[in-house]
Amino acid sequence: MTQTGTSAGPGATGGSDATGGTPGAEFNSLDPRTGEVVGTYPVHDAAQVNAAVARAAAAAHWWAGLGFAGRRTLLGAWRKMLVERIDRIAEVVTAETGKPADDARLELVLAVDHLAWAARHAQGVLGRRKVSAGLLMSNQSATLSYPPFGVVGVIGPWNYPVFTPMGSIAYALAAGNAVVFKPSELTPGVGHALAETFVDVLAAAGYDQPVLQVVTGFGDTGAALCRSGVGKLAFTGSTATGKRVMAACAENLTPVLIECGGKDPLIVDADADLDAAADAAVWGGMSNAGQTCVGVERVYVVEPVADEFLRRVVAKAHAVRSGGEPTDDFGPMTMPAQLDVVARQLRDALDKGARALVGGTASVRPPYIDPVVLTDVPEDSTAITQETFGPLLTVNRVADTEEAITRANATAYGLGASVFAGKRGEEIAARLRCGMVAVNGVITFAGVPALPFGGVGDSGFGRIHGEDGLREFTRAQAVTRQRFAPPLAVMTFSRGARTMSRMMRLVRALYGR
Repeated sequence: MTQTGTSAGPGATGGSDATGGTPGAEFNSLDPRTGEVVGTYPVHDAAQVNAAVARAAAAAHWWAGLGFAGRRTLLGAWRKMLVERIDRIAEVVTAETGKPADDARLELVLAVDHLAWAARHAQGVLGRRKVSAGLLMSNQSATLSYPPFGVVGVIGPWNYPVFTPMGSIAYALAAGNAVVFKPSELTPGVGHALAETFVDVLAAAGYDQPVLQVVTGFGDTGAALCRSGVGKLAFTGSTATGKRVMAACAENLTPVLIECGGKDPLIVDADADLDAAADAAVWGGMSNAGQTCVGVERVYVVEPVADEFLRRVVAKAHAVRSGGEPTDDFGPMTMPAQLDVVARQLRDALDKGARALVGGTASVRPPYIDPVVLTDVPEDSTAITQETFGPLLTVNRVADTEEAITRANATAYGLGASVFAGKRGEEIAARLRCGMVAVNGVITFAGVPALPFGGVGDSGFGRIHGEDGLREFTRAQAVTRQRFAPPLAVMTFSRGARTMSRMMRLVRALYGR
């Protein structure tokens, strides 16, 4: 990416190479399958972004004042409206990303499930509660609460333009924040479709409050949101762009949640269900044209079952079709520049000795890329070391699971992983350096609302989803209240040597044995 704060970066979970636009200008959203104009949207400048944040700050007081029960009711109505309009919004998703209609619907279904979970569990996770004050502070009553930041800025991706940003939006709203959302410049229509449903829900309830707003544009618009004074900024995109987002937010000490890309491995042990593992490898690597941050990119299969596993992977990959027809399994590369990234990695791997079992250089036929399966891929090739974000799957043999784990962890990324094994699945999973692992499945952790989602290393930090995701959009506030005078008044200048002597005897008796 070339602009600080752009919606996301190539080879990660969203974005484009477009730079900032002229303030007051407009830009077109295009269907990646045909190049046809889907819609036209404004390029919001810094003044317009700041105005949106100011409006959101006022609305945030009202929204927080509704309390958990009031917000739960309205978020429940939003959930129902999203279900009612699921086909309509899915059409926008398909038009702007090129993905099949059923993939768009699946994305919406998962987002709705997360919205329902966040609204239902927010009070239990974030509500004010008593905690033990401990023996030394037994005269104090101690409570912990999680008030919202006020306004949360969300910079979203294009590859899953509903599901991914809703992992921040839904949880931030349930926690009591207002949200200013900048969708990717490739999918602005999806952002507007989401926000319009929420506005309609509030209007139906008799409210006119800008709790969820959308700003559109390129990198400069995202940078303005970073510098706008929001309480927190949630970003999904490439590692390089994430670092620029952090730098921009650091100017105001704005806390950030960074979810970047991955180079996710799949490990196949000797006692694995090979058919299930092969199916998961192909779907995890090829679905959504491989444009999935937690998609499968590297497979390590132990030598005793490698031939049979490869045979099944090849057969399944040959049956997968890319294209723009409803019957095709996945669509085009949403971001044109990503075609070149995949082509370069493919060429590099082949030049270094990799073998193509499915597809090859001819598989890159803009705007589509047909399935590619490579084996014997050198570990120093870019197809192994860099995020691919396309339907290119590498499958390498290893002597045993120890080697598989070593290779799987030999990356700066650490987002997700998959393990297929009969007996040792969870044992292997525990040794992987990443945020999430699916055992005998792939990407399943993303569909469980109670589980946190996020990575380590170059994959970012912070968590969406689950209890951690709710707390991510709040600030912990600790309160103590004196119930009675302390037996040993040590927090005063009037304390004497005798008081401290008694205190030390008590501490030694309690903790020195």
